[in-house]
Amino acid sequence: MPCTISKLRRRQRIALTQAERKFDTSGRKSPYSEDPRNSCTRTSSAIRQVTAQSLLLSCATILSASTVRAVSPTVADSKTDLIASMKWMNEPASSKRSGDRLLVRSRAKTDFWRKTFYGYITDNGHLFYMPVSGDFVFQARVNGEYAALYDQAGLMVRQNAENWVKCGTEFFDGQRHASVVFTRDFSDWSTMPDLSSTAPIWWRAVRKKDSIETLCSLDGRNFTSVRQGYFVPGVETKVGIMCAAPEGPGFEAAFDDLKLEIG
Repeated sequence: MPCTISKLRRRQRIALTQAERKFDTSGRKSPYSEDPRNSCTRTSSAIRQVTAQSLLLSCATILSASTVRAVSPTVADSKTDLIASMKWMNEPASSKRSGDRLLVRSRAKTDFWRKTFYGYITDNGHLFYMPVSGDFVFQARVNGEYAALYDQAGLMVRQNAENWVKCGTEFFDGQRHASVVFTRDFSDWSTMPDLSSTAPIWWRAVRKKDSIETLCSLDGRNFTSVRQGYFVPGVETKVGIMCAAPEGPGFEAAFDDLKLEIG
């Protein structure tokens, strides 16, 4: 900015000098040349006009530079862009975004499950997703106020109602468990003790060729593989975060640190 203003001031001085020469030259005919007072008036008027134009140019340049400084830091990061590009399948009771964090309250009697053991099909859980094709790695940090039987929150990769995978924390037997369900028309459920009884857990889904691997972590760096299974290759999927409350009145889940790497 100092260099720009200095150049403008030099241009302003040159313009003033040229204006004085133009209007003070006695040999040049002008409607003001017959009266010295008219010549001075014309010169003063021209100088004021040039000065005003120069000042306007200076102000415009300064405002432009200020605008650039104000706009540059507002470029959204990848996390904010990721959330902005996602949408709901089966909207929850409520959802609230704060920066890269999303708070979601699930509705009562919601779930993703098909046929196995129970005999019913439920497909009304909440999925906040984006369409993704090909291989990818998707992860998010997940926590919730788990309290009722089968309260659950985590990730989901979904082709359609008959082909999907969900993974995350699920509450049963009075405690949290790491839970994964692979579904190809019939749901196939596996569990293990959760990594913590209170802390948020990073969950990761890795799609490669004809498989999906699910992993979890306490620190977002060191991941434990929970399960790997077949998934239909070469199809577009819905990838995102999910929650459901199959037996309870609904609960609040928190999601942040969403990341997606494609390829």
